[in-house]
Amino acid sequence: MEIAGYVASVLIGISLGLIGGGGSILTMPVLVYLFNVSPTLATSYSLFVVGSSSLAGAWNNYKDGLVSIKTALLFGVSSIGTVFMTRKFIMPAIPEQIGHVGFYSITKPLLIMVLFAVLMLAAAISMIRTKAADKADGVRDKGIPLPRLLLNGLGIGLVTGLLGAGGGFLLIPSLVLLIKLPMKEAIGTSLLIIALNSLIGFTGDLGHQAIDWRLLLTISLLAIAGIFAGGFISTRIPGEKLKAGFGWFVLAMGIYIIVREILSA
Repeated sequence: MEIAGYVASVLIGISLGLIGGGGSILTMPVLVYLFNVSPTLATSYSLFVVGSSSLAGAWNNYKDGLVSIKTALLFGVSSIGTVFMTRKFIMPAIPEQIGHVGFYSITKPLLIMVLFAVLMLAAAISMIRTKAADKADGVRDKGIPLPRLLLNGLGIGLVTGLLGAGGGFLLIPSLVLLIKLPMKEAIGTSLLIIALNSLIGFTGDLGHQAIDWRLLLTISLLAIAGIFAGGFISTRIPGEKLKAGFGWFVLAMGIYIIVREILSA
């Protein structure tokens, strides 16, 4: 199972390199089901893995002029602080035993995995459908709609903090539709925002949980290798052609997690 986990770690990076998102959606199931990491700890590990690999991908895109630093920093004003506060205060405050619904005992790990599966379903639908964001002409507006940008940042920061997912599938449509960034620049900018959110969010966990740095760094290095491979592949195969297929895979994974977690509760 560990070998499968290491292979999947490379695929996480390839996904991020190809379509600027989706990798974080794979990270949680890989950590929980292939490396037997508890769901609560997996949200923390996911932040580091996705953050470090996204940072490498952002740097790769920045060298090609495909990152809008101004947009990333404006978005980060709300999202980064939200992620940190969520990891530092909200997550530790959630009790391990939340309550009961009929015969089911609702625990913190169960809640995390079911919510994450719901997020996977939303991500899958976003990737499968032909969205207006994919067809945007990339003509910039003269101004950035700051209130909407900050509000989106709060929402994505909360999702990232609670579930350890970078929110790339939410970020890219926001950047293309709100800011009118061209798709390739939106992908590069999304990677920088994900990196900032995830790595700063991870610092909020330090001191709360014991970290297996050997495992964490190994997975992260494999994901970073994958993101450079994904960037190389994207020059030959348009990432959008792969998005729908990846979306169907994520949809199946989300349904599997919901069924598995409910049956094992």
